[in-house]
Amino acid sequence: MLFQRRRFFVKERVSLLKLTDTYDILDPETRQTVGIAKEEPPTWAKLLRLIVKKALLPTVVRVYENEAAPAVLWLEKRPGLLHTTVVVKHHTLGEIGRFKTKWFAFGGAFHVSHRSGQKVGDLKGDWKGWNFKMTDARGQETGVVTKKWGGVGRELFTTADNYMVSLDDKTPAQPDQGPMLLAAGLAIDIVYKEAA
Repeated sequence: MLFQRRRFFVKERVSLLKLTDTYDILDPETRQTVGIAKEEPPTWAKLLRLIVKKALLPTVVRVYENEAAPAVLWLEKRPGLLHTTVVVKHHTLGEIGRFKTKWFAFGGAFHVSHRSGQKVGDLKGDWKGWNFKMTDARGQETGVVTKKWGGVGRELFTTADNYMVSLDDKTPAQPDQGPMLLAAGLAIDIVYKEAA
């Protein structure tokens, strides 16, 4: 099962002249593919990417355990005039949370909220832009999304769209914790890292 893990390595597939992104989700210890994330925007938004920046358009990213399985998680990016919101939905739990961009956040940042709308933490980047920490409402670190990682990362890092997602070892396991952290990595990528 994909979400029984506490660590994921997310590697964007490289291709020329693409309108959508695809990511392989790897187990960092075994280097085996444990999932795949595919960007699947509405057709009209996909076609508009030819003339409008991706960041200004809505999109959907669906996460699958394998190519033939139904989606187990999906993210809906909703750009707005002042904020971008990413809604995270789980295949059995329904909506599990939201990421809403913060104003004037140096390095990028999101408010993290529960499905009820209650703020439950933050996701903040550093000035270098690829070291993000997820914290709970008390400010305690619950996980990280980072480009700084050894092992498989040294061999696979080729672009800024490859990163390690790790749940803090002291954080107690909860059903939505792994999915939200994986979604955090994908949300960072589709909101802050897409230059096109």
